[in-house]
Amino acid sequence: MKFMQRMLMAAAVLLAASGTLFAKGAQGQAGSEKGLIGVVMPTRSEERWIKDGNAVKEGLEKLGYAVDLQYSDDDIATQTRQVDDLITKGVKALVIASIDGSALSNQLANAAAVKIPIISYDRLLMQSPNVDYYVSFDNYKVGGQMGDILITGLKLDQATAAKPVIIELFAGSPDDNNSVGFYQGAMDKLKPYFDKGVLKVPSGQTDRAVIGTLRWDAAEAQKRMENLLSAYYSGNVVLNGILSPYDPISLSCLEACKAVGYGSTPGKPLPLVGGQDCIVASVKSILAGEQYATVLKDTRSLGAATVTLVDTLMQGKTPGGLDTTSYNNGVKVVPSLLLDSVIVTKDNVQSAVIDTGYHTKAELGL
Repeated sequence: MKFMQRMLMAAAVLLAASGTLFAKGAQGQAGSEKGLIGVVMPTRSEERWIKDGNAVKEGLEKLGYAVDLQYSDDDIATQTRQVDDLITKGVKALVIASIDGSALSNQLANAAAVKIPIISYDRLLMQSPNVDYYVSFDNYKVGGQMGDILITGLKLDQATAAKPVIIELFAGSPDDNNSVGFYQGAMDKLKPYFDKGVLKVPSGQTDRAVIGTLRWDAAEAQKRMENLLSAYYSGNVVLNGILSPYDPISLSCLEACKAVGYGSTPGKPLPLVGGQDCIVASVKSILAGEQYATVLKDTRSLGAATVTLVDTLMQGKTPGGLDTTSYNNGVKVVPSLLLDSVIVTKDNVQSAVIDTGYHTKAELGL
């Protein structure tokens, strides 16, 4: 009899323990009392998106939310499936950095049908009425900074039509709306110099549809740079600068130039190249005197702003301080929270990158 009582008591303890474990598991999926937030990033193969994903996840978790962070590995079908799965899991909000801004319309409609707010992260989700908010840097201003890098670095204000400065242009992925802002911002800054004849593009390739780099693929950009150098830069024609929208593209273009003697042949210095995202490899290149500059978009600030926005929505409050005029996704103007970016050159790596903790000396090999 005592044996049976002990067995029953043990069974009761096990049942209670399993119930507690189940409750904890359910709590982990649901995000404790605050709920589960879905976060979808385009790829983990690029340094910046890992930083972005971690910043959002860690910030939300500190506030007591559970986070399901997914990386789509630049595959649209994977990202579509991931968003579907997160909706099925009953997330309380979705933060999405898209691969193709127009590819998720069905998923966004499904999310809206069950009242899941959609936050478009850094890349604007296009052609859908179901995008509630956009959090990013001001892409047009970022593009303007890319133009400023060439204006300053190439001393375009001192150039003359008798000896024009020679450049080639690269743009971002055609299916990423950000690349529109980057391109337009840069070209608006450079247009006066084209108009005065002090800036020339020997290939004649200036249209965004032609100079775009699908999926921001650095290898594709390098192939295009190699083709441009082969076709248009024989004899005494020397490339002075490159408009680049993204650090890996910048580095690949420099590699293509090095392969045909730039930087090692008298009269052929490496072309001046800017960039964007302030990745470790580019900062090292800047310190080595190769890449000239990059645009730093601090992912910590972007992550923090997104976390604050999600938490505001989850509390049933209305976010303030939003831009309600600048970003139209083809169907609606999306209320936007826009952050500032900074140009980084060799002169301010210490103050803008190291002192702020964006990259450490150890990461930069210093």
